[in-house]
Amino acid sequence: MMKLGKYSFGVGDRFSHEGKAQLRALMKANHAGLEIIPVWNKSNREHIYVNSHPSDVRKEADEAVKALNYRGPYFVDADHINLKTVAPFVEVSDFFTLDVAAFIGKESKKEEIEAFISSCEKYLGQLHVPGIAKPLEITRQLLEEIANKFLAATQQASEIYAYLKKEKGEGNFITEVSMDEVETPQTPVEMLFILKMLADKGVPVQTIAPKFTGRFNKGVDYVGDLDQFAKEFEEDVLVIDFAVKEFGLPEELKLSVHSGSDKFSIYPIMAKIINKYNKGLHLKTAGTTWLEEVIGLAIAGDDGLTAAKKIYASAYGRREELCAPYADVIDIDPDKLPSVNEVNSWSNEKFANTLRHIPNHPDYNPNFRQLIHVAYKVAAEMGTEYTDLLKKYADIIGSCVEENIYDRHLKRLFNL
Repeated sequence: MMKLGKYSFGVGDRFSHEGKAQLRALMKANHAGLEIIPVWNKSNREHIYVNSHPSDVRKEADEAVKALNYRGPYFVDADHINLKTVAPFVEVSDFFTLDVAAFIGKESKKEEIEAFISSCEKYLGQLHVPGIAKPLEITRQLLEEIANKFLAATQQASEIYAYLKKEKGEGNFITEVSMDEVETPQTPVEMLFILKMLADKGVPVQTIAPKFTGRFNKGVDYVGDLDQFAKEFEEDVLVIDFAVKEFGLPEELKLSVHSGSDKFSIYPIMAKIINKYNKGLHLKTAGTTWLEEVIGLAIAGDDGLTAAKKIYASAYGRREELCAPYADVIDIDPDKLPSVNEVNSWSNEKFANTLRHIPNHPDYNPNFRQLIHVAYKVAAEMGTEYTDLLKKYADIIGSCVEENIYDRHLKRLFNL
């Protein structure tokens, strides 16, 4: 059976030009004694926006691995797929993120709810999960609420998994279940019974992406109560450990943190907890590479800087359209966005410093950064005008991408 490994790192790449730079950063961390598995991920939505195909991601990953003589395992993730969108990914992907968030709260049959509650009778009352100080209070009402909320979503996961098993064969792919793109976080006790549902339905989940408390906005730091996050993350780790033993789930099952790029304030917390319990982690860092491309173009100056300014000007005028699909994962204060005229007067350094994620830098503007984050559609519409610049300034951009993943992400997460 295919196994993901203890630490894995999801790298997204909107335009499929930075695979080597991304892999260089991971290999650098691995030379320091780690084994972090690269996973190239791209969602259906991103493919539609940039007019690419899942096979492009496979090609990029294979070429990067070959060019850098990388010897370890690596995967290609069909990110956030569902039954309607999965088919084009089947042949070229070996990691599937089953996104069932849309089915949370959907109705299930009475008898299915009853059957689930009956199967949980032994857990009623006080349930002791090793490591969690207070016992979990499990009531019939709680189980009913959890079933009403999550049974349909786990049923959906099982249907997508069954389709993949038929198409690819059992054990030939990694299964992740994602419930993160919703407003309400899942509590550790909900996570426990979600895992039971998945086990009951025969889904050998290796990584699960819950919605945590706080805001996981695209490309910027975590916003929320750090103590609350730490408590929740630790309890999730302990609940997963218990669920693996109790329900017979794959022993390598681990937490996945989506929109995990740039969440610098929670990296030390996660690092401490996974070290404390000797557990793994999967972190997804989708759009941060695209932001480094724009930074690299700005630094390059001349036609690179012109293109970066053009992307901002267009995004500024189309803010509502570009932000709509990402409403749950961005917070932009329009009053804090610089005007197009102002940006057009900026030097290359000023543009790069405003966009680059160094939180205490006087020029850094998280509103500007989030707007550029959702503006990759603009670059896609520029077609070869944009991609030719990626080739022209490949060295500058590549070093930005590598530095961002290694220095700002991996070093913080793994105490390198």
